[in-house]
Amino acid sequence: MRLLSTIDYAEAKRAIDLIVQKATEMKKAVAVAVADGHGELIAFARMDGVPLPSVVISMNKAWTAARTGKATQEIGEKVKDPERGHDISYYGDPRFVGWGGGVPVFKNGEVTGAVGVSGLSSKEDAALASLAAEMLMKQ
Repeated sequence: MRLLSTIDYAEAKRAIDLIVQKATEMKKAVAVAVADGHGELIAFARMDGVPLPSVVISMNKAWTAARTGKATQEIGEKVKDPERGHDISYYGDPRFVGWGGGVPVFKNGEVTGAVGVSGLSSKEDAALASLAAEMLMKQ
């Protein structure tokens, strides 16, 4: 039997707390989703004032990063490439997104989960998600 490790709730909560703290310091609001290795939601936070579409987008970013093992920014760049690119629908599920802000979490070479952040620019979302993913990978 093969056992898969995953992010647990306590880890997911620490990741969310870190992102909320950083966003608060920036005086900005975000939605944060932390998913397991299959992309299923473990924990979520929606800060006051975040745009409503960011709720689902953050979850989809975490889902995409977990399912592909790639940052959503990387997927977005690939679908935009005129020579290598293809429509995002190529992935076969409407939850796949290509905006920056979804980052996979690896432990022992396997995807154990992902962090998705939405509400700011793709660059800012990606930076916050990367910060939390790095923290989770060090634990």
